[in-house]
Amino acid sequence: MISIRQRKGIQTTEVSEDYTAQEENVKLEDKLPSSCTNRRLWKILSFTVGGTVALCVGLLTSVYLATLHENDLWFSNIKEVEREISFRTECGLYYSYYKQMLQAPTLMQGFRGLIYDNKTESMRTINLLQRMNIYQEVFLSILYRVLPIQKYIEPVYFYIYTLFGLQAIYVTALYITSWLLSGTWLSGLLAAFWYVTNRIDTTRVEFTIPLRENWALPFFAIQIAAITYFLRPNLQPLSQRLTLLAIFISTFLFSLTWQFNQFMMLMQALVLFILDSLDMLPAMKVTWLYGIQLTGLLLVCMLQFFNSMILGSLLISFNLSVLIARKLQKNLKTGNFLNRLGKLLLHLFVVLCLTLFLNNIIKKILNLKSDEHIFKFLKAKFGFGATRDFDANLYLCEEAFGLLPFNTFERLSDTLLFYAYIFVLSITVIAALAVAFRNLSDSANQQSMCKMGKYTIGLKPDTAYNLIHTILFGFLALSTMRMKYLWTSHMCVFASFGLCSPEIWELLLKLIHLYNPKRIYIMRYSIPILILLYLCYKFWPGMMDELSELREFYDPDTVELMNWINANTPGKAVFAGSMQLLAGVKLCTGRTLTNHPHYEDNSLRERTKAVYQIYAKRAPEEVHALLRSFGTDYVILEDSICYERRHRRGCRLRDLLDVANGHMMDGPGENDPDLKLAGHPRFCEEIKKNLPSYTAYFTRVFQNKTFHVYKLSRNK
Repeated sequence: MISIRQRKGIQTTEVSEDYTAQEENVKLEDKLPSSCTNRRLWKILSFTVGGTVALCVGLLTSVYLATLHENDLWFSNIKEVEREISFRTECGLYYSYYKQMLQAPTLMQGFRGLIYDNKTESMRTINLLQRMNIYQEVFLSILYRVLPIQKYIEPVYFYIYTLFGLQAIYVTALYITSWLLSGTWLSGLLAAFWYVTNRIDTTRVEFTIPLRENWALPFFAIQIAAITYFLRPNLQPLSQRLTLLAIFISTFLFSLTWQFNQFMMLMQALVLFILDSLDMLPAMKVTWLYGIQLTGLLLVCMLQFFNSMILGSLLISFNLSVLIARKLQKNLKTGNFLNRLGKLLLHLFVVLCLTLFLNNIIKKILNLKSDEHIFKFLKAKFGFGATRDFDANLYLCEEAFGLLPFNTFERLSDTLLFYAYIFVLSITVIAALAVAFRNLSDSANQQSMCKMGKYTIGLKPDTAYNLIHTILFGFLALSTMRMKYLWTSHMCVFASFGLCSPEIWELLLKLIHLYNPKRIYIMRYSIPILILLYLCYKFWPGMMDELSELREFYDPDTVELMNWINANTPGKAVFAGSMQLLAGVKLCTGRTLTNHPHYEDNSLRERTKAVYQIYAKRAPEEVHALLRSFGTDYVILEDSICYERRHRRGCRLRDLLDVANGHMMDGPGENDPDLKLAGHPRFCEEIKKNLPSYTAYFTRVFQNKTFHVYKLSRNK
């Protein structure tokens, strides 16, 4: 069975002495049983064992994560309100729409409630299906209502088990991608082990279950696996069509389930652009992939009632620009090295200019400002000028949007993943540079990737794609910690593939003049097995201890607040407060909100900044007027924000508001010279003194150690 793994790897190798099918068969005959029937039986056995292991590993990972979630919260034993509070920040907002659909008298009324929603943003009716990516909640609620399962499983468990089930699909897709690249399912097993042992850095599903990325990333992993298979040479027409269908469906589902899909697929489009420009991928296949991205995104745009943020995305502008530029520059891949390099630079310039031009035109036509905050954040993050913009600074000051911490690499090194990744990355980068230089130097206009096998160094298209993919997403993760989950999971795939790949070992052994087919065979199996044994020895006891450690959800102050709101306020009351808390208010009480954490709307960002003046230095009459302009009946103040110590000076919410308002910040430290002393004390501190100037507008109706709720007077 082991020998079969090796043959599968060699069968798809492009770094051998000859690329033709006949000579590959000669190599196979040297190692496989001479009988064709025996070869088929071995392949069937290999596929069966590898597939069974993939399914088992995926299911075990799902059960492991679900058990951790249960053990951490004692989810099965806590009250319903506590379960809902455990869905923190935007997670609670998304889950509330699943709950809303289940509570609707009919499905049609549920749909209508989402399309004409007036409870998520007070004094405004919005189409939630247009604004947010919540089709998954709609689909799950329909399934729960239609299937005869209500007697056997609670709605919340149906929801969370679906997400943990997707994790099984996620790990299986990573396993298959590594298997496809290396030719042995042993690499898939190693990728899955690395994913689990590096759980802190590869997933956060067990404590942020409804987060959009937990829905989307499994489909993204399926798409990468399908693209990896699609880029193999000499696919049969039927296999190619089925693979294209798999790519389209996974791309569509990925786009439908995450609002940041366009930025991830833009990175993917850049991967295709780089490889196509360097003649490392078949041009026709690249065109198909561009087309699938555009089609999938436009279909999602239609389902989201022509969401302007999608139409104005850089991805659509970039893909159109690339396709136009390729038509304009038909002779891009001809000439000597300097000629082709000049054409390539011109091509890059044309695509860049066209992209910016098209994107600017589309945004002006649509009057689009939904993604303005993202570009302000990026501009400030990469040092293109300091900013006092409240929204940009709100992102800049969050740890999740900062640089990837150095201790991440310490944890990844502890499992040997980082060392293996750097080893494989170094070798493949050398091979890629050699192939790219050769392609640019080829005056004979070598279009066919099959001819690469005639050279000493080569790189298969699927390997080249995954190489540039891991590099670009690596840069993304290094610059923004929240995006590390896109990179670290692919690190597991790429590192495991390299250690089990005959091409990688062949290239390395040839470079150090130790090449021998038997050595390749030994290296590609012995090293992964030794690493698997090391991981089991070092991390198995810790995982068992983790599974035996029992905790319990405990947040009495928030539970008390939600119970009070349910018992003492009208069902139509409007609440103002922090975005994170209000998502929980929406889920637990169904009350109307002034603002919420889904930040991809310009008017909502302006509204949030206005509501947050409760933590700024503003007069009580000014705060009252602002809150009443949104129909606010109650405002919730949080001591954890008013007296915040989690962030450094300059990054506390009250500091961001002071700077945005032109006021000097509190505490010791420097202030910009143009900032002035505020004319009023901080509202959230002063209101607790019950001074007449405040009680005329606000009446305290609830308080505990964490929260203070004030009812607004209706006096103008």
